[in-house]
Amino acid sequence: MRVGIDVGGTHTDAVLMAETTVVAEIKTATTLDVTSGVVTALERLLATSGAERGHITAVMIGTTHFTNALVTGRRLARTAVVRLALPATAALPPLVDWPDRLIRAINPSIHMCDGGHEFDGRPISPLKPEQLKRIAAELSAHEIDTVAISSVFSPVNAELEERAADILLAELPHLHVSMSHQIGRVGLLERENATVVNACLRDLADEIVDAFAEALRAVGIRAPLYLSQNDGTLMDAEYTRRYPVRTFASGPTNSMRGAAFLADLADCAVVDIGGTTTDVGVLSGGYPRQATGEVDIGGVRTNFRMPDVLSIGLGGGSRVATTPRLEIGPDSVGYELTDHALVFGGQVLTATDLAVAAGMADIGDPSLVRHLSKDLVRDGVAWMAGRVGELVDQMRVSAQPLPVIVVGGGSVLMPDHLPGVPAVHRPAHHAVANAIGAATGQIGGDVDRLFAITAARTREDVLDQARTEAVERAISAGADPGTVEVVDIDEVHVAYLPGNAVRVRVKAVGELRVGRAATIEEVKA
Repeated sequence: MRVGIDVGGTHTDAVLMAETTVVAEIKTATTLDVTSGVVTALERLLATSGAERGHITAVMIGTTHFTNALVTGRRLARTAVVRLALPATAALPPLVDWPDRLIRAINPSIHMCDGGHEFDGRPISPLKPEQLKRIAAELSAHEIDTVAISSVFSPVNAELEERAADILLAELPHLHVSMSHQIGRVGLLERENATVVNACLRDLADEIVDAFAEALRAVGIRAPLYLSQNDGTLMDAEYTRRYPVRTFASGPTNSMRGAAFLADLADCAVVDIGGTTTDVGVLSGGYPRQATGEVDIGGVRTNFRMPDVLSIGLGGGSRVATTPRLEIGPDSVGYELTDHALVFGGQVLTATDLAVAAGMADIGDPSLVRHLSKDLVRDGVAWMAGRVGELVDQMRVSAQPLPVIVVGGGSVLMPDHLPGVPAVHRPAHHAVANAIGAATGQIGGDVDRLFAITAARTREDVLDQARTEAVERAISAGADPGTVEVVDIDEVHVAYLPGNAVRVRVKAVGELRVGRAATIEEVKA
């Protein structure tokens, strides 16, 4: 049996699953202290299902802790940034494009050192160990415990980053080290930014993982803990301590993976409607399509893997404005829906009120919205359907229309037909698809690197190396070695670089290394 939990801005959802069967599901309000909300969700889930705690083999959690920390600039560790590049890149030092509020939050210690490689692996300058030893002494003097190391073209040749990490750890064994080739893609500034974000969250990652582990112990669950990644896969607790940045945007990806599982569709669009926002993404082969360009997170440009998602401020708590024209959202009452919406005796006209008045939802007291104009209700529902239809159309990359799966607690806002959409699916358990996506997640590993194809290293050699690295990363993240398989390979020849350069992206996934799941017959017994 598996427990899946997804912590959103409005609700915390939890499900208990036995293999592919949903045994129990609950939805609770997200608390200011997110961890206590997880404890409440677990206790209610166990009480509802009556399941034995010893039957649970794994707990998967999708959390907003780390995203919230960066967006608010709170609980970020003071971080050192070491760039191996001199004499190149001096014109644009590390963090040159960061917002001032985040610069103040991490109070960085910045160091430019010799090193780096060209795109084909040729060295720019040799590494100088004495520089790094001086940096270690400075970090010790200022009590800085976390460092981000970046090197020019380290996705091509990671040797210098690894050597620099070894030198720093030899001087300061307690240091938390984040290396850019393990986090970001080709593109120095964006990859470096992603690495610094990861580094400044390392202390918080220890706190959060320990807190979640304590939450499991508090309710008597001894199963291993996993957290959701932003590519639709999972990572174990120890991996999360090293790479907290990989949890960013795990909420939308959980919903998309859960939608694919519930509707049994591998290629489609997913519309996830919550209390405040609507997220639209595309599934390709059952996994979220990844963004190919830069991703802005809290004002920081990064290039690590993130789902390609469009979001608008439309949800169950969205306020409805009728003057000077009809408009719904982006302002929302959010988790205070039950206090302010008309159907709950409040004074605010919300999107949920329109859905109830249209007979699309049975929430609250329908008699409290009978006075609404039929024209307003009809036009409001059409307005919401039109906005979502436009988002789905924007996500298409071919002329072929995409079928749509509608999930989330706010899915009642959508009619059974959307403009320009061939089919709309609203599967059972759609309200907790995000938690189901977490519970059914697999372990993944990916590679995104530049390779130089030469007479000594052919295209087949390059692809074999990339496949092997992706499989090894999946296994190191907690996958069962016997189940890992490569699910996606993409290669693009890079014409703007000299020589025969090719960018190779490979994704491998496998099942969790956990015990056998309980059968539904055992659960019932």
